[in-house]
Amino acid sequence: MPRAGLTRENVVDAAAVMADEVGLSRLTLAALATRLGVRQPSLYKHIDSLAGLHRSISIQAKRELGTVLARAAVGRSGDDAIRAMSHAYRGWALLHPARYEASHAMPAPGDLESEATSLAAVQVIADVLAAYELEGDDAIDVIRAFRSTLHGFVSLEAQGGFALSADIDRSFERLVEGFILTLDRWTDVDLPEMTRSTGVDPA
Repeated sequence: MPRAGLTRENVVDAAAVMADEVGLSRLTLAALATRLGVRQPSLYKHIDSLAGLHRSISIQAKRELGTVLARAAVGRSGDDAIRAMSHAYRGWALLHPARYEASHAMPAPGDLESEATSLAAVQVIADVLAAYELEGDDAIDVIRAFRSTLHGFVSLEAQGGFALSADIDRSFERLVEGFILTLDRWTDVDLPEMTRSTGVDPA
């Protein structure tokens, strides 16, 4: 029986849930239409293509992740905020694997909505790390390092990449605490002169 009151928002919501279940690459419009109880052509009233649906999932995912991080950091600062954000990041990513994958999709050139959503999520991290009073390139370096640290761990964990017997939660705690320890000495390392790249990167 067709679902009444179908909207673009609940099409994207259903697609995101389905993608988390089956994998982003296995999401099809035919399967989504079946889940929603409509014929596939009915979806085109709300989305223009599978690629367009992926874009919408990506934007939704970036917003969700930004909200999760912001909520984790509320009422906290410094080290406590980093700990809370780190655990929130890992928890959300493992619970929503396809959305997490989609959240790292780079905006297409000129896609201002996607660019703004990407920047907003990164800004949450930047606001917390601002407590360490790093400026200029040092501030950008630490934002990139924090994102890369969490992404590397979570991606390997999600793919079953940690086969050794040591407890994974313990390893994650060590990772976060180790990152925090580096912050007080972030600018102590002498870096060689490097040629700056000009690639597009939200952080």
